[in-house]
Amino acid sequence: MRRGIAATALVASIALAATACGGSDSSSDKSAGPTTITWWDTSNATNEAPTYQALAKQFEKANPTIKVKYVNVPFDQAQNKFDTAAGSKGAPDILRSEVGWTPAFAKKGFFLPLDGTAALADQAKFKSNLIEQAKFDGKTYGVPLVTDTLALVYNKALFKKAGISEAPKTWADLKTAAATIKKKTGVDGYWGSTQAYYAMNFLYGEGTDTVDATAKKITVNSAAAKKAYGTWQGLFSGKGLHKADTTADAYAHIQDAFVNGKVAAIVQGPWEITNFYKGSAFADKTNLGVATVPAGSTGKAGAPTGGHNLSVYAGSDKAHQEASLKFVKFMTSAASQATIALKNSTLPTRDDAYTAEVNANPGIAGYQGVLAAAQPRPALPEYSSLWGPLDIELPKIAGGKESLDKGLSNAELAMAKLVPDFSK
Repeated sequence: MRRGIAATALVASIALAATACGGSDSSSDKSAGPTTITWWDTSNATNEAPTYQALAKQFEKANPTIKVKYVNVPFDQAQNKFDTAAGSKGAPDILRSEVGWTPAFAKKGFFLPLDGTAALADQAKFKSNLIEQAKFDGKTYGVPLVTDTLALVYNKALFKKAGISEAPKTWADLKTAAATIKKKTGVDGYWGSTQAYYAMNFLYGEGTDTVDATAKKITVNSAAAKKAYGTWQGLFSGKGLHKADTTADAYAHIQDAFVNGKVAAIVQGPWEITNFYKGSAFADKTNLGVATVPAGSTGKAGAPTGGHNLSVYAGSDKAHQEASLKFVKFMTSAASQATIALKNSTLPTRDDAYTAEVNANPGIAGYQGVLAAAQPRPALPEYSSLWGPLDIELPKIAGGKESLDKGLSNAELAMAKLVPDFSK
């Protein structure tokens, strides 16, 4: 999961379309020269892309018969662009695919099954739950490159100043801590998000989800979900609790307040680690606290599992697929993942990439410690799209413009159109 990146200019879109060569170019390229594979990388162009570009060059040096055409595609545009390109047989050979895209693209036949290929030769080295998340209908369609989840991140110095020695274990504890922090430091203790993805922690804490994929039932308006969203709603009002920000720039506002010590705790993912360290509050990196998200009434805490896989386009010819599989294996190796972690402060997907040097980064070590609470998404092609209706309704609820019951009823009706074979 990443925050949206502003749309690029039309000229950039035209240039991107011209580089989407995988299927179309690969079938016509009969030259005896190096095999050129196109890779669409969806990482942050400023903070992360240079690391991936350097690794691609390293791969080319070790494999002189293969060239990598690197294209950085804005994350918020990549899913639709790939869907369009693959449908017209013009997709890139490799896509850095968000884990939630896997079921939909696999169902359409756009991704190559990787079981038994060179790309998955080290399958046993990867975290098993991440391999499961790369599967659809019993086959594996991606190799985990980086993983992430949400955690409660907090300012240790502000917590200490308020006399709080450990991170809150429940949402009720968080409310109490927020009030204490406000009283002792004058700073708000917690600022929550109105985005649907960030509210998943509350659903998991009540043992539910937006849907029950196995029973084919929409559960966003169930009693358990109402309780979860009621707890979420209650964290926008009270001493030390920042009011809901329903503006288009809410993500940036929350992030900026946290990194500059104007709020003591937020819920955030590891993709922001490098940006945490750029803030005045975390010039000393050890001031960053990372804890499992608070638990709900079930006593268990849960956070969504995110991250990205490398997937191979099924429409490429054999030569390009073989070159792509070799590239995927290289990029997801322990050595490459350790390099990515050290440069980008992202989480590896295999245990042997968590070297002593990688774990010396307090942010990475902290997030690795909360991965046990990460909950995989169901292998439902429409699952990620179900956050859309909630992203419309939750800001209205949090901003006091709509009741919780009305908002969840509206979301339920919208979801029914996305999964018409599910009951309510």
